[in-house]
Amino acid sequence: VLVGNDAPSRRYVASKHATAQSIGIKSVQIELPEKATQAVVEEAVHTLAADSSVHGILVQIPLPAHLNEDLVLAHIPAEKDVDGLTELSLGRLVRGVAGHVGCTPLGVLRLLQHYNIPTQGKHVVVVGRSLLVGSPLSVLLARKGIDATVTLAHSRTQNLEALCQSADIVVSATGIARSITSAHIAPGATVIDVGISRTENGVVGDVDVASVAPIAYALTPMPGGTGLMTVACLMENTVN
Repeated sequence: VLVGNDAPSRRYVASKHATAQSIGIKSVQIELPEKATQAVVEEAVHTLAADSSVHGILVQIPLPAHLNEDLVLAHIPAEKDVDGLTELSLGRLVRGVAGHVGCTPLGVLRLLQHYNIPTQGKHVVVVGRSLLVGSPLSVLLARKGIDATVTLAHSRTQNLEALCQSADIVVSATGIARSITSAHIAPGATVIDVGISRTENGVVGDVDVASVAPIAYALTPMPGGTGLMTVACLMENTVN
């Protein structure tokens, strides 16, 4: 469900459509105008929720400012919440109940697993406490079986550089361009860049690549890293 004409959202939705179609998932786009009312948007989602032929529902965030996102998302049943954003999905994550995990946090975990980056007993610093990434990721990485020791840092955290230096894995998801430098990273640490900033020089991440790359054990690119994983994990949730 896409409301309005936000260009980045439109591009992101297009990539989700293309990926879905390439693996045999039927993808249907419901487009609503920028000035659509709260009732109209909620009704569109409610209709999809009641449709047994629809297995997954995604409402592209952010919605226009006049809309209440929480009330819209509340119409998505947990079983169809392939973005993992509803209260039910987040509650299941916290309680360790099976359900759909947010696509970006799940994508970070899948990257660590694929490249055999150890998490058991390792210290992970997650910078950024949003409900989209930071908060659910901190819960996910601390789960039994993953077993990381997680510190959740944010804009009020003191001595952030020293805290990050103590980490085996640093995940940054603030959207503050090049805010994570070599001063934050211990030699041999793994660095996951989730932040996206659009500058005059194109899309950049939270990590200052020039200073971090020479000392990190592994570093995700931006673009071309966690964004692709978000889309891949959306497909994983849909198939599940």
